[in-house]
Amino acid sequence: MLADHQRLTGLLLAAPALLGLLVFVAIPFLLALTLAFTNLRLGSPLPVEFVGFDQFRRIFSDPAFLRALVNNTVFALLVVPLQTALALALALLLQQRLKGRVLFRTLFFMPVVFPLSLIAVIWILIYAPGPNGMMNHFLTTISFGAWLPRDFLHDPYLALPAIMLTSIWQGTGFQMLILLAGLQTIPDELYEAARIDGAGRMATFLHVTLPQLRNTLIFVVLVTTILAFRLFDQVQIMTHGGPRNATTTVMFEAVQAAFGRQQVAIGAAMSVVLFVVVLVITLLQQHVARHEREIS
Repeated sequence: MLADHQRLTGLLLAAPALLGLLVFVAIPFLLALTLAFTNLRLGSPLPVEFVGFDQFRRIFSDPAFLRALVNNTVFALLVVPLQTALALALALLLQQRLKGRVLFRTLFFMPVVFPLSLIAVIWILIYAPGPNGMMNHFLTTISFGAWLPRDFLHDPYLALPAIMLTSIWQGTGFQMLILLAGLQTIPDELYEAARIDGAGRMATFLHVTLPQLRNTLIFVVLVTTILAFRLFDQVQIMTHGGPRNATTTVMFEAVQAAFGRQQVAIGAAMSVVLFVVVLVITLLQQHVARHEREIS
């Protein structure tokens, strides 16, 4: 009876989360999966028909979609490690007994609280072209005039790195807070044992801090990777996918197809592909983490 009561209590406690997953994840995905195999197009007089994998063949022969996949991959490969490393460095710094560290924690976390639309507008002003733009003026000053003013958001080579910098600035505080919480769970006895053994700061970091932070780092990398592949707001507001598809992403292409060109089936197919990519990455990361735990 006690086991049944505990099981029922657990189910009741998990019910709100399970309901949220069902309503906002499972049902929308099944709907998108169903629509991806049809020819649904808003405003079309043609009846909705089952077309099999035609929509998937179309998107994988579309240069814009392939470019979006590449952009998403490059974005994730660069932003995830850089943002994680910066967040870890800030967490280690704020773990020290510094004056005003509570204020610094608040300041570093503030960009996470602001809406992404506001962040994007602020960075559009920072990237303003011409010598009076904040970023151009800063780079010209530190390079003693060697930097020539650029139009960051309209340059095919600088637009995506500009969005990467914006995303790193906005999201680092979230990772920092999680890593800081992880650092505070490491027992002081481990650091005392390392000092007694004569370990320096680097050895202590490599053999005490990093192993104890392994699970926290895996979680941070996993969440950041998922967010990287969901990149949309910054692209929509700052560059609209340009210049010349230099910043287009899978999410951006899916929204444009479904609501811009009213090709709902194509947008649904792109969403399914994005879901599969994120799922594969998540499973791979979990497999690597499980393998490392078995070795250790």
